[in-house]
Amino acid sequence: MNEADIGIIGGSGLYDMPGFSNRTEVELKTPFGKPSDAYMTGMLEGKRVAFLSRHGRGHRVMPSEINYRANIHGFKQLGVKQILSASAVGSLKLEHKPMDFVLPDQFVDRTRHRVSTFFGNGVVAHISFADPICARLAEEVAGAAKTMEFPIKRGGTYVCMEGPAFSTRAESNLYRSWGMDLIGMTNLQEAKLAREAEICYVTIAMVTDYDCWHDQHDAVSVEMLISYLTRNSENVQRLIKQVLKRLPTEVDCPCQHALKNAIITDPACIPPEARERLKLVIGKYVSCE
Repeated sequence: MNEADIGIIGGSGLYDMPGFSNRTEVELKTPFGKPSDAYMTGMLEGKRVAFLSRHGRGHRVMPSEINYRANIHGFKQLGVKQILSASAVGSLKLEHKPMDFVLPDQFVDRTRHRVSTFFGNGVVAHISFADPICARLAEEVAGAAKTMEFPIKRGGTYVCMEGPAFSTRAESNLYRSWGMDLIGMTNLQEAKLAREAEICYVTIAMVTDYDCWHDQHDAVSVEMLISYLTRNSENVQRLIKQVLKRLPTEVDCPCQHALKNAIITDPACIPPEARERLKLVIGKYVSCE
């Protein structure tokens, strides 16, 4: 199946992507279970695109319940080579204000109950994850924002927390003392799995609040988030469409060779069921026939 070249993951507040032509709803099964929702495929700004709502339409799936492996594997099944991921975040620095957009380039994992790899059960691989965001793709997003005169900040560290509750003040201040920039609940797993799947990945982080550390701002509330999410979703749709206009569909990026030399298991020792489960991920390097 090769229905799309570019994937878009919509986070809180972004459950659809208007403007598709030849729009088709695609239900997929993966070796890792069901994705969060059906993929919307079609043409957008002249590119073959697949859109997925991370939390499902209607926001039905908690961050810890998201089947990250199925979501990323589904994009791989559709032929996607690059993913633009939009995500609502809290700010841990005064300079990142509500309604700002940031392109973080690092992550710190504070989750506890999630699977972040396709591997295990007979196959071991260790990808390089020193630079978890595709720098080329981040440059394309920043370039598109510049042409729009759309304010966006490059760099920073995203703390991925478990949730679903927001931070305590002590936690928020701890992360600030570490020099962290943003806090969210979803993007670390996506980035890891996209790298294992050899898909370029970038986070477009949309700031909605100052978490709970800022004395002069109210602690995070759902009402506050929804207000900012609605406005941010309109802005990120405009930005993504501008990115699509300039994004090449044929790229040769180091992200797309991430598993070269990363698979440690002797191919002769890989169980048949593991070969079948991972054939789309490892088939370039290991015979799965």
